[in-house]
Amino acid sequence: MTTPCCHDGFVNEDHREALDRIKDARDKAIHHTRLAQQFAAERRELMQGLIDQGVSQSDIARELGVSRQAIQKMLAC
Repeated sequence: MTTPCCHDGFVNEDHREALDRIKDARDKAIHHTRLAQQFAAERRELMQGLIDQGVSQSDIARELGVSRQAIQKMLAC
């Protein structure tokens, strides 16, 4: 004998809260991913603007406390 589960289209009410929390966490993760992508694009634009004005990648890296290679990676994405 098997017990009903989500594979049968029936979710035990004891599991509903956990499933709802999983869905909420997923929605939040998707939202944060989109925000991170927007911030990365803004960061690239700002850095490129500085470079266009003659600021070196090394100077940007020093100010941000990262390596020049990290700046190159941020600009490449």
